Amino acid sequence: MDADLMDALVQIVDGALADAVRRSGDWLACRPGCSQCCTGVFQISGVDAERLRVGLASAEQGVAARVRERVGAARERLGSWFPGDAASGELGMDEEAVELFEEFAADEVCPVLDPFTGTCDLYGARPILCRTFGPPVKNDEGGLAVCELCFDGATEEETARCEMDSSWRGLQDEVEAGSGATIVAFAFGVA
Repeated sequence: MDADLMDALVQIVDGALADAVRRSGDWLACRPGCSQCCTGVFQISGVDAERLRVGLASAEQGVAARVRERVGAARERLGSWFPGDAASGELGMDEEAVELFEEFAADEVCPVLDPFTGTCDLYGARPILCRTFGPPVKNDEGGLAVCELCFDGATEEETARCEMDSSWRGLQDEVEAGSGATIVAFAFGVA
C-alpha cells in the first residue's frame, strides 16, 4: 500500500463528504449516535483493513481493548459461516462465495461501533464506504444511493443537488488494486 496515495484518497473523500454535508443541510440525518448504517456486514478492501489495524494500534488502551473484545465475539459468531477464508479474513470471490455473502450477517452490528454511544471507536480510520454513506453518491448502476433516513421528503432534484463528488473513485481503484477484500470483524486478522 502506498501510504501517500492512501492519505491523499482519504483527504479527497473527506473533502467531498464535507462539501456534500454542507449542501445537504437538514436533509442529512447522519449525526453522532445515528448508527443504522453500522448494522449488516459489508465488504471493505485490504487497504481499509490496514487503516483499521493502524487505527486500533493507536487507539487509547481502553477503547482498543473494547474493540478487540467485540471483534473477537463477532469472529466467534460469524466464523463458521464466513464466505471465504476465516483464518486470513479474506472474502472468497468465486460465484458461490459472492452469493453466500449476499445473505451473510445482515443483522450483525459492526464491532467497531460503541454500543453505548452509537459512535465509531475508530472513526478516523473508518473505511471509505463508511466515509461516503449518507449523502447521495453515484452507485455502480449510475443512480444515486442515499441512506434511507436521509432526504426524507426531498424531491429527486433536491437530492441530486446534494450529490457527493465521486471523482475520487479512480484513485480508490488505483489504491485498492489487488488488496483483497474482507469485512470489519475480520480486518484485524488479515495479514
